[in-house]
Amino acid sequence: MCEFLGTALLLVGGLSAVFLDFGPSSPVVGHLPSTSARLLLTGLLFAGTGSLVAISPLGRRSGAHLNPAVTLAFWTQRKVHPHDLVGYIAAQLSGALAAAAGLRLAWGHTARVLHLGATQPGHGLNAVGAAGLEMLMTAALVLMIFFFTSHTRTARWTPMGNWVLVAALVWQGAPYTGTSLNPARSLAPALLAPQLNDLWVYLLGPLTGALLAAVVFAAFRDTTPLTAKLFHDPRYPSTLASTLPTSPTR
Repeated sequence: MCEFLGTALLLVGGLSAVFLDFGPSSPVVGHLPSTSARLLLTGLLFAGTGSLVAISPLGRRSGAHLNPAVTLAFWTQRKVHPHDLVGYIAAQLSGALAAAAGLRLAWGHTARVLHLGATQPGHGLNAVGAAGLEMLMTAALVLMIFFFTSHTRTARWTPMGNWVLVAALVWQGAPYTGTSLNPARSLAPALLAPQLNDLWVYLLGPLTGALLAAVVFAAFRDTTPLTAKLFHDPRYPSTLASTLPTSPTR
């Protein structure tokens, strides 16, 4: 339920930022006419929503993966049981679909014009190129999470690293792919818009990026994640493997 609600909140906050900054008759355009500046603002708001979920009670309980690629990545590190891999991904997809359905009602015409925020290749990049770029960007995100969570001094700063990196990737990458990094984030709008032509890009790209990150991370033999939570709080129990202290499960 925490992953369901957290992923729903991620999409509500992030896609609302997209609609506000790029929708027709957007009040933001008058203050920020630069598309680049509005992309940076959108990235800060989208990534900031995820980081706030991570430090909330929801995120402290589930780990705030909010992304099938992140859960898959931690599974490769033996931090997620196969049962939880399935459960987390099901919760993330369900939460994303619920949020997209609510946003379609709440934003009406703006949501329809922007195809519910569905991600699409752009700037002349074909689908294969977009999948490759999504793979590389997701790999960078997962590697940042792995390295931050591998040290006690940096583990608690993972949400901040996520905020900065994802905002930068949205700022620079969105014109080319929409910067999904997250199959749940792309699947829900694509199904409900519907906008299915290039959906495979945003399923295959991030998931292969997570696996690529695991392969690269394996080269650092003495480094391993201490926790599968983006913000580890020892006062909370955990179904995820952790070498950091956790509260006993009641």
